[in-house]
Amino acid sequence: KEGDEVITCSNSFIASASTIALAGARPVFVDIREDLNMDPDKLEAAITPRTKAIMPVHLTGRMAPMVQIMEIARKHGLFVLEDAAQAILAKLDGRPAGSWGDAASFSLHPLKNLHGFGDGGMMTTNTKKVFDHMIQARNHGLKGRNECDFWSFNCRLDELQAAMLRVQLRKLQQYTDEKRRLAFRYHELLNPYVKVPVEGPGEYCVYQTYVIQADRRDELEKYLNENGVEARVHYPFPLHRQKAAAYLEYTDEDLPVTARMSNRILSLPLFIGMTEIQQNRVGELIAKFYSN
Repeated sequence: KEGDEVITCSNSFIASASTIALAGARPVFVDIREDLNMDPDKLEAAITPRTKAIMPVHLTGRMAPMVQIMEIARKHGLFVLEDAAQAILAKLDGRPAGSWGDAASFSLHPLKNLHGFGDGGMMTTNTKKVFDHMIQARNHGLKGRNECDFWSFNCRLDELQAAMLRVQLRKLQQYTDEKRRLAFRYHELLNPYVKVPVEGPGEYCVYQTYVIQADRRDELEKYLNENGVEARVHYPFPLHRQKAAAYLEYTDEDLPVTARMSNRILSLPLFIGMTEIQQNRVGELIAKFYSN
């Protein structure tokens, strides 16, 4: 609520910060590591008496360093909400996204690995109190048909979307295996020219997006697009640079790795049904760009 603080990262989609602000709290940004996830070494310094929660973001389908984050959260008695929007089936040390914190949120947007044909989302929690609250919160705060315990929204998942998602769910591991196969193939094609997202010890990445780090990133993006390859940046403007976040008064000097990575990251096409011929074309263009 108003006066509270929630710690998260700036290199994410708008919703990671807007949900905090719309609840009346203040988003507090900490810097990231080279793998684009929250730097636990910077986390403790951001905690104040007003801190109520930590929201790590499992960006690109790669798990944040949850072992260290949970140790710090337990030490300070803080709630942990995993922003797992991009990370369904991702794992760290054998434990899946959504099973580490007190709760987790997942996106079912059409661009996600588990996707509906409209929009939606889901949550997991290990706490009955949170579960009971969310069951009511998704349905106007109603208890039964006619009694409302607290003001809330209509957040029910559409039945048609739910039916289609149940079909997708049965194929999710198959789709994930295919994206991982393609990602590893990208590693081999691109490694001499750009920095590829190699998994660390205990990591199982689901490659929601395949994000490289590249010198002359803007030139490379333009070159690929001009040659028929749709490359995009997720996300070109970190949250602390957004007009909506101006009142938070963050600068690039406060988040130097976040700022530097925003000028180096580039997402390459990676999708179910992508052919090796298409992938070879991406590799050939990147090789040609840097050879020239």
